[in-house]
Amino acid sequence: MTLRRRTVAIGAAICALAVAAGGAGIARAVGGDSDQPVTGPAAAKASSAALKAAGGGTVRGIERQDGDGPGVFEVEVRRADGSEVDVQLDAHFRPVGTTADDDGSGRDNQSDEADGS
Repeated sequence: MTLRRRTVAIGAAICALAVAAGGAGIARAVGGDSDQPVTGPAAAKASSAALKAAGGGTVRGIERQDGDGPGVFEVEVRRADGSEVDVQLDAHFRPVGTTADDDGSGRDNQSDEADGS
């Protein structure tokens, strides 16, 4: 193989790897990961919005939605009476739904549409 062909082949291989790595990064960023906790300013905004929507309580966890609910974020809140609710928030931290957590598992017991305030 000539030097020019070898250089072109190596360049093409590097480009292919870069495109593959970039695509994987974009897919992860867009798709989110429900096992990945939300931190920083997004966590603070999500906590505040969820507590307001739930009528107060304590935030027990914040996750990115993985497609099994209506929002972008899911915030688990324990209310003062001991009941738990998962609050789904959109990308602008507006409530888009709630799920009562009567059995402590945090999943799919009851769904109510939020009033959007």
